[in-house]
Amino acid sequence: MDERREESPHWLARPRTIRGLWIAFIAVLAATVAAGFAVDMHPHFGIERLPAFFAVFGFGACVAMVVASKLLGALLKREDTYYDR
Repeated sequence: MDERREESPHWLARPRTIRGLWIAFIAVLAATVAAGFAVDMHPHFGIERLPAFFAVFGFGACVAMVVASKLLGALLKREDTYYDR
């Protein structure tokens, strides 16, 4: 009774699930951008009147955070043997 069955990968690791998640995320992003055209915005600055400004701004902020974290990681990096001394 020691049969070992081949385990299937976790549901989040399956290619079909990953593809479905990408499609869902893109659909939500498209719906959010489309909703921006239907909502009466009250911009404080002229650039906020551009279509999909907040989507582009959010993406740019995310990219900036990733780049800043990489730079900070390079600055604070220690050798692998740092605690062996």
